[in-house]
Amino acid sequence: MASGPIIVQQYQRMVVQRLGTFVGNYRPGFRFLIPLIYNGTRVDLRERVTRVPTQKYITSDNVVVDMDFVIYYRVVEEMVERAVLNVQNFEVAVVNLAVATLRSVIGATTLASALAERERIRDSLQVRLDEVTGRWGVKVSQVEINEIEPPPGVRQAMEREKSAAAIKTAEITESEGQRQAQINRAEGEKQSAILQAEGSRQAAILVAEGERQATILRAEGFSTALERIYQVANTVDAKTMSLQYFETLKSLGASPSTKFIFPMEFTSMLAPFLGMGTQASGSNGAGEQPPRA
Repeated sequence: MASGPIIVQQYQRMVVQRLGTFVGNYRPGFRFLIPLIYNGTRVDLRERVTRVPTQKYITSDNVVVDMDFVIYYRVVEEMVERAVLNVQNFEVAVVNLAVATLRSVIGATTLASALAERERIRDSLQVRLDEVTGRWGVKVSQVEINEIEPPPGVRQAMEREKSAAAIKTAEITESEGQRQAQINRAEGEKQSAILQAEGSRQAAILVAEGERQATILRAEGFSTALERIYQVANTVDAKTMSLQYFETLKSLGASPSTKFIFPMEFTSMLAPFLGMGTQASGSNGAGEQPPRA
């Protein structure tokens, strides 16, 4: 407490009492308090940063962890008298309250949750602190948890578990990749087989079509040849056929060992020639007149 001439800084407010009774808050500037009658307490309104030393906390699964955290808080200007009249030392009160509240929060949380949900623990701690510090005129603006350290044995077990989980994930990922690669290869082979089969089918169709066209052309050519042979044969008379027959016999008789065997039809083939001879003789006899007696 102070009395007499007092300078209140810009970031301060002064809680004034007269004969032990609160009379008001003085703003920054030069102030003079009559000694023995008035006394004043200057309160810093700036935000305070207090690091709570590392403490041991027990989780709900009975694991002892070491934790330290930082509190950011300030005295609210409109309630500055509470920081003087309602609590003996609001700074100590805030720190002790934070430690006790954190023990309660951690005691309801497992180690795994504490490590994975640090933000949730921080927010829960800040809300519960704010509910109490308001009566001291103090506003907790932020709480930050720095470290959560489990015992060495637990930490090593967690590291092994984490390593095993990472290996498992890697193996799953690798097997999934191999599976996908096999599926892709099988799909590619399937598509290749389909394309090859389609190509073979198209080739077989083209070959069959070509053979069909060739067969049709050969048949048409053979038909045309037969038709022409038939047309020529219709124009050939018996004399021409006989001459052709003699030509054939002549070529066969060119060999010294050739023997001629005349079929019965040979005489019928000679008939035209014999007829020609007879006609020739008849024509010569008709030209001469026998002598008359």
